Amino acid sequence: MLTGKNRYNAAHMSDQNTPKLEDIVSLCKRRGFIFPGSDVYGGLSGTWDYGPLGVALKRNVMNVWWKMFVDERDDMYGVDAAILMNQKVWQASGHVDTFTDPLVECSNCHGRFRADKIDLSKCPTCGQKDTFGEPKQFNMMFKTNVGPVDDESSVSYLRPETAQGIFTNYKNVLDSFYPDLPFGIAQQGKAFRNEISPRDFIFRDRELEQMEIEYFVEPAKWEEAFELWRQQWHKYFEALGLPAESIHELEVEEADRAHYSKRTVDFEFDYPIGKEELAGLAYRTDFDLRNIQDASKKNMEYTVKGTNERFIPHVIEPTIGVERALMAVLTTAYTEDEVNGEKRIVMKFPEHLAPVKFAVSPLLKNKPELVDKAKEIYRNVKTKYGNVMWDDNGNIGKRYRRQDEIGTPACIVIDFQTLEDGTVTVRDRDTTEQKRMNPAEI
Repeated sequence: MLTGKNRYNAAHMSDQNTPKLEDIVSLCKRRGFIFPGSDVYGGLSGTWDYGPLGVALKRNVMNVWWKMFVDERDDMYGVDAAILMNQKVWQASGHVDTFTDPLVECSNCHGRFRADKIDLSKCPTCGQKDTFGEPKQFNMMFKTNVGPVDDESSVSYLRPETAQGIFTNYKNVLDSFYPDLPFGIAQQGKAFRNEISPRDFIFRDRELEQMEIEYFVEPAKWEEAFELWRQQWHKYFEALGLPAESIHELEVEEADRAHYSKRTVDFEFDYPIGKEELAGLAYRTDFDLRNIQDASKKNMEYTVKGTNERFIPHVIEPTIGVERALMAVLTTAYTEDEVNGEKRIVMKFPEHLAPVKFAVSPLLKNKPELVDKAKEIYRNVKTKYGNVMWDDNGNIGKRYRRQDEIGTPACIVIDFQTLEDGTVTVRDRDTTEQKRMNPAEI
């Protein structure tokens, strides 16, 4: 059997049409990947719950990132900062003043929308024309109070990004580990944004996860580091199995860049909703550390070892939303083809991302000798690979179709020949080819 990236690429040599978003959403709910948040109570807009398969797939996407950018590097340090932070963090970073979207309200139906995402000449809900006034800036941070007293001194926010948790720990890492420049600090974690109009499945949420790195460099060497991380992003996209032709780089113009950025490149992907941002790469200069130094009165300078040279490092920031990476993986994997004259839906995940590695089945569930042998092989394979599923529901054809939709790379079937010579049938997800194999060779 082909394994890993080579196996995946072999199955994707022919072009595929981008699937419809509603087909992906339907499959994700039907097969236990992703459910609407609070679904039994009618849902909560902008929130999603991950089912058993979704949790496994999401973890695999995140683990590839962590392994590539933290575990396999000598210049990276991981942190896990608190979600609730001192309000001074968000004042110094500029989020209190600038983390906003333009909001308009229809005077007829009182619907509220992002002004930059609709045709302002006509309300998308009621259809009335010329019902919008001037846009107002709406701060997207969720505001709360810490402790029993509800006043301005107790105000905090659910963090809208993970980056500030990295910057506030920069000096802690510096003092604890004495790293040489360049070095990075990485974090994966929840972020919260009170989106005016959450939409497009998991693409734009109110509760999300981010994977971010702040890479600290000498001011004169930022361009070299920027190019390095531009190349690293493409390696990560390749590791997710995303087609190179579906990735597009956009040099963001100054007027559209975040207030802290001197240069930004967005990496866009061909989603079912169109070409949209997947990941970003920003040169944040010394904006954050200098603001922290000014606001906290704590020294953020880096001292070059063996010298008296001191300066505030500049920062390159690679950042990606987990949900957007996951949606790109789902989009790439979703395939419709035909097997024996029947339409088939199959999720062609790369093997290292697949939430289930193998499915083990007895050919017939009413034959105790087959079931006992199948359970023995199942336990052995599960001990070796972990994410292995027992499946004896329905006939073998229905099991194959179910496992295709889950994205299981191979199904192991124990039949009567297994009882004779110990071999099993291994059926390949992508080619549907079946081979006799010794279980020890799997």
